[in-house]
Amino acid sequence: MDKMNNSIVTEFMILGLTQKPELQRVLFIVFLFIYIVAFLGNALIVIAIIYNTTLHTPMYVFLLALAMVDIICTTSIIPKMLVTMLTSGRSISYESCMSQLFFFTWSLGAEMVLFTTMAYDRYVAICFPLRYRTIMNHHMCVTLLSVTMVIAVTNSWIHTGLILRLTFCGPNTIDHFFCEIPPLLSLSCSPVRINEIMVYVADITLAIGDFTLTCISYGFIIAAIFRIRTAEGKRKAFSTCSSHLIVVSLYYSPVIYTYIRPASSYSFERDKVIAALYTLVTPTLNPIVYSFRNKEMQTGIQKIFPFLKH
Repeated sequence: MDKMNNSIVTEFMILGLTQKPELQRVLFIVFLFIYIVAFLGNALIVIAIIYNTTLHTPMYVFLLALAMVDIICTTSIIPKMLVTMLTSGRSISYESCMSQLFFFTWSLGAEMVLFTTMAYDRYVAICFPLRYRTIMNHHMCVTLLSVTMVIAVTNSWIHTGLILRLTFCGPNTIDHFFCEIPPLLSLSCSPVRINEIMVYVADITLAIGDFTLTCISYGFIIAAIFRIRTAEGKRKAFSTCSSHLIVVSLYYSPVIYTYIRPASSYSFERDKVIAALYTLVTPTLNPIVYSFRNKEMQTGIQKIFPFLKH
């Protein structure tokens, strides 16, 4: 990192969501609650899937990966944000900022590809039920997860590496609640054109590309649902499918909106709220929408934690 670091700035100051003391107290409680719910919810999923052999199937393996990604995403952002709200310690070292950026961009890339992978898994399960075990075999699962991780790490290294090449000579105030790419680009004393191009390319390929593939998968799923004969079966399938699409849209839409624009066009007061959707809200909703409504997952959690039966 030292070889690539051309920065004069040794630490950044994070402004956070707001500088009003009365709002900070309220937001501290709100985001502490969000973090606890997100962490415990995703941790329950991880433990339940690992310790229940009945859940060692492709769908639950992908849910396990999603839960782990959400834990890393929220843990890399929220604890530091809470400290900033609670104390006057708004500073973050250059190295810590770059580490936060790396883990955030990694989790962002992994989550987008995982949503597409999970949509494909459901497409095969619903449209080709008799061939599901043949198609989604162990080799296919390992391949899909490996591709997801390779894409996520590559995406993270590219963006973090390009930020490390920039010169930060002051000011050092990040108008955001974490080390995000757009506010860092706005502080750079060196040209950021290459960074903006790579962010735009990643937004087109990862965000828009994955969102398109996810919607195509759900399009085939919806078409298959129409062929279900029973009204109750259709209702349950549509309910599950619609909730998944809402969460996916809630994640992809702000991501696409945030990264499709040049750094000069950002309005940080508005964009901080938008960033909260894909960094804080979606990781909290994922366990509820994808797992806790699932009877097999409920049974698996109750086996590990019997006191949750009531």
